[in-house]
Amino acid sequence: MSAGYSLRDVGKLLGLPRSIICGLIDAGFVTPARGPRREYRFSFQDLVVLRAAAALVAARLPTTRILRSLRRLRTQIPPQVPLSGLRVEAVGDAVVVREGSAQWQTDDGQYVLRFHVESPGGRLAFIDGPPPAPPSDDELFDRGVLAEESNPASAIELYREALTVNPKHAGAYTNLGRLFHVLERYDEAERVYRMGLVHCGRDATLLFNLAIVLEEAHRPADAADMYREALKESPDLPEAHYNLALLCEAAGLKQEAIRHLSAYRKLSKR
Repeated sequence: MSAGYSLRDVGKLLGLPRSIICGLIDAGFVTPARGPRREYRFSFQDLVVLRAAAALVAARLPTTRILRSLRRLRTQIPPQVPLSGLRVEAVGDAVVVREGSAQWQTDDGQYVLRFHVESPGGRLAFIDGPPPAPPSDDELFDRGVLAEESNPASAIELYREALTVNPKHAGAYTNLGRLFHVLERYDEAERVYRMGLVHCGRDATLLFNLAIVLEEAHRPADAADMYREALKESPDLPEAHYNLALLCEAAGLKQEAIRHLSAYRKLSKR
């Protein structure tokens, strides 16, 4: 067995999603070795560095903010300063770096670490900035995406907060409705999708997802109507044609079933 930790090991030990780990590698924040099959092998030092990212993920900061802040940290501090000696944490919505009594905070609006080096030896000087702005709808949405797998209840609240900030955030309606659907809370999923259609207009994704919820709730006629509405907005949805073909077949609408099945087959060959 190759020395070091595998990508899967790191994910389990630190609770980091694969996307965050790969993003940090791409950003150059860590440079793991390669095993005999070109797989990543992480050292203990890499784990110490990645632990900082794990803390920010646990604090539910948006993925884009984590990667951007740690990338800037990596590129602006001199190599003489060991990353393992730095403590990176979230304070509210800000990313803060501490080394002893020194502290560096992200600049409001840019989400990057602002500091300069006073000497080649690596003393980092603190530059203060204004307090962080309240999280935007997209930031709340990103947090919801991160929380979905480990804490669905928290993800639901974050999507609701995003919609409070921006009632026209179609992605938040889509993900919130899908979570309710997965939890078999069909009435709530239907309400979310219908509210999304009120605020966002005739969004094909919302219409399609609503049709699936109605089908799961054993309302085939309503589901068929909603699939038809989704196809009016986006005729190239193969899954909508297929699902509608099955519903039409069950309802005895042979010609419509054939038409949608044919459309599904054509779209599937593209």
